[in-house]
Amino acid sequence: MVFDFSFLLQSMAWPLVLLLAWFLGERLHEAWQIPRVSSYVAVGLFASLGNLPGLTTDVPGLPFLANVALSLVLFELGYRINLRWFRHNPWVLLLGLLESVVTFVAVYWASGWWELATDVRLVIAALSVSASPAGIVRVANELRSAGQVTERVMHLCAINCLVSVLALKLVVGYWHLSTSGDLVLASFGSIHVLLTSVAGGALLGVAAPWLLRSQRVQERDVTVVFALAVVLLTTMAYGFKLSPLLAALSFGIVARERRVHLTNAQRGFGTAGDLLNLFLFVYIASLLDWNAVWGGLLLGLALIGVRTASKVGCSVAAARLSGSTERKGLLTGLALTPMSAFAILLLEQTRETGFEPASQALAVMAGMMLVQELLGPLVTQRSLMAAHETHVTKEN
Repeated sequence: MVFDFSFLLQSMAWPLVLLLAWFLGERLHEAWQIPRVSSYVAVGLFASLGNLPGLTTDVPGLPFLANVALSLVLFELGYRINLRWFRHNPWVLLLGLLESVVTFVAVYWASGWWELATDVRLVIAALSVSASPAGIVRVANELRSAGQVTERVMHLCAINCLVSVLALKLVVGYWHLSTSGDLVLASFGSIHVLLTSVAGGALLGVAAPWLLRSQRVQERDVTVVFALAVVLLTTMAYGFKLSPLLAALSFGIVARERRVHLTNAQRGFGTAGDLLNLFLFVYIASLLDWNAVWGGLLLGLALIGVRTASKVGCSVAAARLSGSTERKGLLTGLALTPMSAFAILLLEQTRETGFEPASQALAVMAGMMLVQELLGPLVTQRSLMAAHETHVTKEN
């Protein structure tokens, strides 16, 4: 029997890279307080650059696993959303919607300085509206952050993600209409996916709490039930060509409204959640093409500046109206800097439906994604620390 060394290396690539990412993440976080997710991204990028067998090639099941990981984060984000807050302080909701529109328009206008197709510019603008729930929630959990700035960042991140999905689906519908002229296909591909995804998540958000109460599940088992429900929801979304990210976010929001109690110890879904988050950021980074990164770095830096200015500007301008201060508005806008994990998976899902501009947009945005996923969590961390809302001790 001939020993196949290449097969062994291919089989060991992912476990070795994940172990290295975990080790560096812990050491750099302990030594210099660098967010762990930034280290995970850096390892994924260098592993991709090294073209390791089994890592940079297509492996069945990895996209689904990444969507499960992000769906767990989106459920947690949705669970932290308090809809009653919007009723008591509608300016927060209006700020989120206004800032999303301003960001879309500003990025679309700025991208016009480069020779890009209109469809690609629309995709870039739609994705730039979003913030990265994985990066923001992970950093907030590491810092045990709680307070006005933290809650505003969470709520604005959720609004950004919802608007980004809506905008991208409308762009996809517009593209189908312009290429095929089929209004039914265009409507089905956007409105149907949005409504059905939200409805599926909301339905499970009602059913899961009822199941927990009827079976008298102990509190320590609530995490397991919700994790399995998210996996079920992601599988169903894949099967019916829906958006697992939008469904998971809706699931979390409705579950919160149904008064299901989750303790602080259950945030992040424990050790399994930590492992999936580690995989998610390494996987996302491995999808970036280094040639595209260097080719689009100048464009990426310009769009980052425009995106950051729009989010910070809107947050500062509406700070007093929404019951905050200009300083907290500045910190809130800066904390929304990360974006790539959510944006890349959303773009990948759209590409799988036959949306041709998705691949072009990913190549153009590679430089932007790299900078924001590496440095974005650090900006979020420093913003929350500057707001004095962190509760971390040396023992943590």
